[in-house]
Amino acid sequence: MALSDQVDNYCERVGPEFWSEPLNAVTNAAFLVAAIAAWLIWHRKTPDDLPALLLIVIVFATGIGSFLFHTFATRWAGLADVIPIALFIHIYLLFALRRFLALPWWAAIGIVILFFAASPFVIRALAPVAGSSAGYLPALMAIFVVGALYYRKNFGFGGQVLLSGAIFAASIGFRMADEPLCAQWALGTHFLWHILNSIVLFALLRVLILQRAG
Repeated sequence: MALSDQVDNYCERVGPEFWSEPLNAVTNAAFLVAAIAAWLIWHRKTPDDLPALLLIVIVFATGIGSFLFHTFATRWAGLADVIPIALFIHIYLLFALRRFLALPWWAAIGIVILFFAASPFVIRALAPVAGSSAGYLPALMAIFVVGALYYRKNFGFGGQVLLSGAIFAASIGFRMADEPLCAQWALGTHFLWHILNSIVLFALLRVLILQRAG
């Protein structure tokens, strides 16, 4: 299939027009707000922390990519949506393992490679239950595992990572509910996925930045 082919994945979309998903499109501004808010903390606390800055840029790109997907609704726009998300998950995991759990580079890189390799099998196993949202369950598991291990070292920051995981779980729940509830709620629930995810990404960035700031 061509990259220009249109797709219809969400309850709110009722046609091929640019603004057929207005709520899903507009709520992507939450990612931009999260990125800017994180940048303000970064600029004040750790302006030399380049990995955190890279992750902030990726969150901003996530908002742009998701906006393109919920307006153009094409396969190329879908790639603009999912690629920044995948980059954030793997890069954040790498630096979380390094900074939160103090793992050596070789161990952190090895775990990220293993996570990348194992994720398709986890997604395939959970897809009958979670549908397309199964793609985010490995990231949810990683947040809870890293958060639980970090909690033993630093209950404050570790607790914040675990809280972000709880919010992410609720966010995935709203993503899964979009189609089943479509007949009762024409706007769908995918826009709540955007809003809650922006909170999750900001919270994770905030912990990374403040941990580096000491």
